[in-house]
Amino acid sequence: MAAGFPGNPRHRLALILVDVNRSFFDTDGPFHYPGALENLGPLHQLLDAARAGGRLVVHAREAHRRGFHDYERPKLPEHSYLGDRDQEPYPGFEEQPGEVVIHKRRFSAFFATDLALLLQEQGVERVIIAGVKTNVCIRASVQDAFAYGFRPTVARGSVSSNRPHLHEASLEDIQRYIGEVVDLDVAIGWLRNEGPRSGVEKRGENQGPRSGVEKRGENERPRD
Repeated sequence: MAAGFPGNPRHRLALILVDVNRSFFDTDGPFHYPGALENLGPLHQLLDAARAGGRLVVHAREAHRRGFHDYERPKLPEHSYLGDRDQEPYPGFEEQPGEVVIHKRRFSAFFATDLALLLQEQGVERVIIAGVKTNVCIRASVQDAFAYGFRPTVARGSVSSNRPHLHEASLEDIQRYIGEVVDLDVAIGWLRNEGPRSGVEKRGENQGPRSGVEKRGENERPRD
């Protein structure tokens, strides 16, 4: 953060929750899959930690306009119209005062929204991105976060997909090329800022074992 920056220094680290809405998490939602429910506990832990730590919290939710053509179709069925039940936040993940809601119409939380501008103006350096699905909206949001110059991080257990092989492949790509994949307790510690090594200044700090993600040396470059 630049000297004299007027923003909140606690906002150097932000939590971005992606599509934590009824569409995916209600058992009768149009995009529900059983594995999504396993993410609710970790997502609650991240959100609680971010709030306790005074971090910037962003809720990025898909939102479409009824009655207008949408380029997502015919790839996806009609869903998440503003004001409809499936577009609502899943209970327990409603925004609180001081938290930001971003309405997105594409997979990435950054595309055609003011999210990057918002984060830049708040002096954000690292973003922890959590929600669904790993190989679609999470992967797209992580890649755009990297492209905008932020340090994207994904906590294990806080993302999933109905296609497990693509979930694992996406985590491997993120770790190898784009950002970091860390254990849940590491991300919680960063958000709460607990302990002597809980800062976000050093890349890879407090990173736990990379189960399911390829390991490589600190200075090793990707070969492909």
